[in-house]
Amino acid sequence: MQIVDFIAANGPWSWIIAGLILLALELVLPGGILVWMGVAGIITGLMLLFQPIGWPLQWLIFGVLSLGSIVVWLRYSRNRPQKTDSPYLNRRADQLIGQEAVLAEPIEQGFGRVVLGDTIWRVSGDDLPAGTRVRIVGSNGSVLAVEPKS
Repeated sequence: MQIVDFIAANGPWSWIIAGLILLALELVLPGGILVWMGVAGIITGLMLLFQPIGWPLQWLIFGVLSLGSIVVWLRYSRNRPQKTDSPYLNRRADQLIGQEAVLAEPIEQGFGRVVLGDTIWRVSGDDLPAGTRVRIVGSNGSVLAVEPKS
């Protein structure tokens, strides 16, 4: 009961301290959620410094601020493009788009093979004889889409 009495006596500061604890926990448990709960706790505490509010309304303010800021953050973070210095790191086939190659095996029934560097790639496209020069125009997994070079 001493903890409840302490929190009741120091209402605004208990919210601010709880918010700071949540911010510190974000360092240990990263994910972005505790940051916004910590900010909501600090804002709730700052509001209480200027206007005394009952406990039910304090929890409502904290909950609304927490949920609102978390929803806004999740929508923002999921919709923003990821900037990277190596955009094709795990998409090796996409790195080859635009390159030209010579068919090592003819494309028959939609599939054939080309040699690029030290790798033999399966290709798809219109039926073409071996030795035809082709341009890589896309990929579907590890199968390269090709068209005859004009």
